[in-house]
Amino acid sequence: MAKRFGGKYSPDGTNNAPREAVLDIRGARAARSPARILYVPAVMLVLTSINDGPATLVAALVGGGILTLAAWLLQEGLVAEAAYNARKVARRPALPRKMMASLLTGIGVAIAAYTGDTGVIGSVLYGAAALGLHVAAFGIDPLADKRMEGIDDFQQDRVARVVDKAEAHLEAMRGQIDILNDRKLTMRVATFQTVARKMIRTVEEDPRDLTGARKFLGVYLQGARDATTKFVDLYQRKKDESARSNYEALLDDLEQNFAARTDKMMLDDRSDMDIEINVLRDRLQREGVSLKPKGNDE
Repeated sequence: MAKRFGGKYSPDGTNNAPREAVLDIRGARAARSPARILYVPAVMLVLTSINDGPATLVAALVGGGILTLAAWLLQEGLVAEAAYNARKVARRPALPRKMMASLLTGIGVAIAAYTGDTGVIGSVLYGAAALGLHVAAFGIDPLADKRMEGIDDFQQDRVARVVDKAEAHLEAMRGQIDILNDRKLTMRVATFQTVARKMIRTVEEDPRDLTGARKFLGVYLQGARDATTKFVDLYQRKKDESARSNYEALLDDLEQNFAARTDKMMLDDRSDMDIEINVLRDRLQREGVSLKPKGNDE
């Protein structure tokens, strides 16, 4: 059963979305941060090979490029793993980025070692050691789909497909708005994403909510993504404040509707639970089972 949503448009009148948006941004940055130091070896390899002749320099450039690609794949793999761990229902990553990063790190280190005096066998051994250490330090990608007990596979697959597309739309919005390097707009989009993800989590916890949420997580999020792309393109060419105001107003409307729909889903879930409890209570009473607390004579 889904948990109750608390937000600006909820009955309790609280608004935790901005704080949660900050946590979402920090969480994404924290997931990427362990891999940042792995860009350094690529740079050092190239810098130390500049004066060693053209052949060595070319080999160093190739090795540095492979190590850079490995570091980037690791960052993306760590982010994908964090998203996988945060979701109740999730498919395993289609592309095993962390394992590819480990393999490329081994190849890159082998090439780097070969530019020195280690020879072919020594280079291979260094590469194998680097691959093993990379796997030991960062692990491998999730290899199995994450499912919930008590829900059939067909329903979970439907939810996973819709959620994957919804997350892709949200990630595309983030990528587009980041182009502007505007902290206020980045936070505004992140706040909307937090509200949208409340609906996503609600659907994951109870797939029966998928029918009511499908249009929001599909059509509306795709529209929000397209509007973001058009706004960024326009705002890059001309700092049009009216366009910015219209875009922020669109986000306000979307956020309000997403929050209201999630609230309705929560209320429907509560009503279903109350009905189930009442039916069970009546059945137990017909079987002669007393539901009164012990010591209560009333």
